[in-house]
Amino acid sequence: MPALDSRNSLSGRWNRLFRDHELIVRTDGHVRYLRLGAGAQRKAAVAALGVAGVWLTGTAALIGWQAWTSHQTRDMEQRAVAVAQAEVRVAAERRSAEQIASDVETRQKQLESLFKSHFGDDPEAAAALAEEPAPATAQPASAEADVQPVAAVIDPSERLKSTGARQQKLVSAMTDAAARRTARAESALAAVGLRPTARLAQGGPFLPWRTAKQDAPGDPDLKRLATTLMRMEQVESLLVAVPSGSPADGMQITSGFGTRYDPFNGARAIHAGIDFRGPHGSPIRAAAPGRVSFVGQKSGYGNVVEVDHGHGLLTRYAHLAGFNAQVGDEVQSGQAIARMGSTGRSTGTHLHFEVRVNGEAVNPRRFLEANANVLEIKADARERVLGRVSAS
Repeated sequence: MPALDSRNSLSGRWNRLFRDHELIVRTDGHVRYLRLGAGAQRKAAVAALGVAGVWLTGTAALIGWQAWTSHQTRDMEQRAVAVAQAEVRVAAERRSAEQIASDVETRQKQLESLFKSHFGDDPEAAAALAEEPAPATAQPASAEADVQPVAAVIDPSERLKSTGARQQKLVSAMTDAAARRTARAESALAAVGLRPTARLAQGGPFLPWRTAKQDAPGDPDLKRLATTLMRMEQVESLLVAVPSGSPADGMQITSGFGTRYDPFNGARAIHAGIDFRGPHGSPIRAAAPGRVSFVGQKSGYGNVVEVDHGHGLLTRYAHLAGFNAQVGDEVQSGQAIARMGSTGRSTGTHLHFEVRVNGEAVNPRRFLEANANVLEIKADARERVLGRVSAS
């Protein structure tokens, strides 16, 4: 009953909103009566409310649609920005990987060039180089390259892997070849009584290349190669400096190295070199490449030329008639540096020739009479040393 009373009350209120109305309309002296009934008013009100409801529903739907489409648009834009940023990062990383791969391949070419310049005549090393696999190269572009360009290019990681394997093998072959060359040169030096120090002579202030945080131990194989190459260059340079060339034409020895009777007073004395007889004014030649370190007179020696060959090796040429070189000149083996004479404490025209190692006189005969194998090794080393100097 309460629900019925409520409906009746609402219906009553609704009905009371509408009453019968009469409208009086006067036109040109004529009077008309228009009656607007309550039922018609209710129908008109219901129709108006229906239209308003439809309009409000449509407006709400439109606003909702616009909000949804706006949200979808923003989401798509955000996704598009994220994709674009990801593509930029991928492109940057790919360029970085490509650059690293290109740098590694450039270093590979430099290693191969170094290999050929140092060990091109080494049969074992050349065989190792010939067995190196060909580097990976990019495939020709296909019709799909415009759509998927990545598929048409070798992955930089594969290029790095391939080149890294080749470099590892090449480094190993170079290290072995350098070790063989070093042993060969050391055997030649031992044959003439020279033994290079085991420790490389190096020094200088410490100037760090990187910060301590960035510094890394480095590749031990490359480190070993660098150490072996430095050792090889040191030993071969020492071998090239060995004074094995003839300092005078004819090589007629008139007095040897060691103890002898002095030609002036007949007392026992030390003779620190070898005397060679020859015509007055005949050329005196450098016994090995080096730099002229002294030109002048020394007591007992007369006119003297000294040539510093490096590695503690020095040759002295005494009793000269004249000079063909001056201090600071770089001379080659066999180059005329003076003329034979009889100046100083001398009984006649001859050359007094000394070889000094770290300031101590040693017997020159062991250098001048080196066997053919030693001379062959020295000639081979000299070509490589001169090649390295010209290349630098």
